[in-house]
Parts: sequence; structure tokens; C-alpha cells
Amino acid sequence: MFEPSRTADRVSPGVRVWPVGSLLRAIADSLEARFNPVAVQGEVSGFSRAASGHCYFSLKDEQGQIRCAMFRRAAGLLDFSPRDGQLVEVRGRLGVYEPRGELQMVVESMQQAGQGKLFEQFLLLKAKLETEGLFEAGRKRPLPLLPRAIGVVTSLGAAALHDVVTALRRRVPHVPVVIYPATVQGAQAPQELRQALRLAGQRAEVDVLLLVRGGGAMEDLWSFNDEELARLIVASPMPVVCGVGHETDFTIADFCADLRAPTPTAAAEMCAQPQAAWLGALELALGRMQDGVERQLQAHNQRLDWAASRVSRPSHLVTRQQARLAGQAQRLRHALQSGIQHERSHLKGLTQAYPQALFGAMQQQQRRLERAGLRLVPLDPKLVLQRGYTWLADMQGQAITSVRATRPGQALRATLADGEVDLTVSAPRLI
Repeated sequence: MFEPSRTADRVSPGVRVWPVGSLLRAIADSLEARFNPVAVQGEVSGFSRAASGHCYFSLKDEQGQIRCAMFRRAAGLLDFSPRDGQLVEVRGRLGVYEPRGELQMVVESMQQAGQGKLFEQFLLLKAKLETEGLFEAGRKRPLPLLPRAIGVVTSLGAAALHDVVTALRRRVPHVPVVIYPATVQGAQAPQELRQALRLAGQRAEVDVLLLVRGGGAMEDLWSFNDEELARLIVASPMPVVCGVGHETDFTIADFCADLRAPTPTAAAEMCAQPQAAWLGALELALGRMQDGVERQLQAHNQRLDWAASRVSRPSHLVTRQQARLAGQAQRLRHALQSGIQHERSHLKGLTQAYPQALFGAMQQQQRRLERAGLRLVPLDPKLVLQRGYTWLADMQGQAITSVRATRPGQALRATLADGEVDLTVSAPRLI
């Protein structure tokens, strides 16, 4: 319960005494009802982005300033990076930050002031040309390694021309530079730039073309966002390097060019390798060629000396051949003698070993014969006959082993242990 202070007792009757919190909420309600939503234009001051993603800054002009907060969701929709001193237009809601009693604007959207419509046109044209494939990396051409001449499209009074020419004179003073003048800012700039590109294509006197100018605001660079100019860049018979503005500036020409350079000076450096580097490479190649030629000459000189030594003294060659033949004859005689001696020794050995080998073979055969005789003795049929058995056969010598093989009156012969007996069959009987 708020209790009025003694000072409140001295306030004139009829004047309402507010608690601080209540007064701040009432002011916030009044702002909400009267102003919100609100759009404000001013310069960015003290811009910072917290780790949470929220952005905090002030908007100011000559007459005052207001604190602003842009929360992470809205900040994530920004298509540019705000910087101090930049003129922007914001939309949001006014309120009171009660912990400090400060007027504050919660920003819901932000765009660059004076560039909103231009930037929208830029995005629409960029999307259109990108859909048509004008930005495709596959269609872009590499820069010539050693251009015979370099063309420059820019204004004669531009600082970019001085930077480019200075860089080219420093790096490739031997390469001619052809300038195709054109206005790079203003209403006539797009037309003059297109005429310069057409002229360069018709004359075909350079191997690479630099399209350059210095930095500036978006309105200053708008000539390089011309649709017809973009199509001429793509159709150019020679590669085009675009170096417009500073590193953070982008135009449609940058996307269409075969190579985009962050600055005009960088564009000149990209298309011109330093003369000193090429001279150094040539010196290195020359040194290697000289070393190779010297090695070849030395090798041929050695071969020539060797051939000359052989031609000038043929008797040495004959002598070497005679010595070689003598050596071969000596080796042949030695080989023959050694062979004959070996055969003699071998024959002598056979002569000494033959009787012993023959005697041993005869003994071995005798032992085999004795073993065979021993195995035949048990098989002698006489041994069986001595035990009372008889060998019965017909008169032709065929063995009779069955009664059925006989007939009455048949003549048979029985062999006993000590002789033979002739028999006649009277009546065969089966057992």
C-alpha cells in the first residue's frame, strides 16, 4: 500500500501523486496507444551484438537519440551488417525500460535508408539472372596466363584508373594497356559502360578486360547493376574481371564477371603475373638447359675419345684378340686332358668293380633259386601220393575228378607213388 510522503502533503489539492512503477507503466500505455507501431530513421551509434544474438544500439540525428534493442529473432532476418554511422530505417514499438526508467524502442525490422527500393530491385534482378544461369561457375573462363594486352573499362578521371595503371606498370611494364573510357556514375553511366564493352569486343585487341571503379554508396555503384550490362559481360569474347568498389561491395557485374576482385588494384594484380617471376622462371629454365647441354657434350666427348683411341691403335685390338684366342686354346686343351683323365679313371674303376659285381649278382640269383626250390618242395604231388593218394586220369592225360566224368568200360590210368596202373571202369557209383 503506497503511503504518501510528507512532501505529498504540500502538493496542491487535486494533483495525483504517482508511484514510480505505476507512472512508468502509464507512460508505456500512452506510448503504445499513441505511437505504436512506429518507424524511425536515424544513424546507427554504438552497435553491438551480444552472445545471445540480441543487438543493442542507439539511433540518433542532430536533435537527439533513442536507445534501441533488436532481439535475436529479428536480428536473424537482417540481410546486411549494420555499422556505426550508417543511415537506417527501423520499425518497431516504443516502450519504457522500467528498471532504468528509459525510453526504448524494440526494433522488429531494419533496412538501409534510401536503399530500400534499390536493394529490392537488386535482389529481384540478381534472382532473375541467377535463375537464367548467368552466375554459373561452369561457364566462367580462366584468365590468360600471359595476356598480350589488357583492356580497362573505367572513367578517365577515376582514381581506380590510376591504381590499375600503376599496378600494371609495376608488374607487367611490357604488356600494353588499352583504355575504353566510360562514365561510371550517373544517368549516362550504364549506356557508356555498355558501349565500352561492345567496342572492346569488336576490336578484339586485348586478351582480358578489367571493369573497375572505386567505392561508394549503393546509388553510386548502381550503374553496375544494369541488366543489359550484365548480359554483355557474359557475352564478352574475352574474360572479364570486375573490380568495383571495396571488398564489401557487391554488384550484379561482380556475379556475371569471370572473376570478381575485391578492389581495382586487386583486379590488375589477378590478371598480370609479375614480370620478375617470369624472368626468374626463364633464368631457371635456361640454367637447366645449359646444364643438360653440358652433360650431353661431356658424354659425347668421352665416347669420341674412346672411339679415337680404338681407331688410332688397331694393333692393340689385334693383340687383345690374339691373347684372348691363346687363352681359349689353353682352356680347351686343359678341358680335353681333364676329360680323358676322368674317363680313364672311370673305366679303371669299372674294370676293378665288374668281377666283384658279377660274383655278387650270381650269389644273389643262387639265393633266390634256393628260396624258390624250398617253396616248391611242399607243392610236389609225389609227397601226396606217398601218403596213399592216387592221381586218376583218362588215357589222354585229363584228370578225372568226378564219378560223373566216367562211363562203364572206360579205360583209365592211376598214378601211384612208385608207378602207374591201367584200369577199366566197370560200374560208376555216386556216394
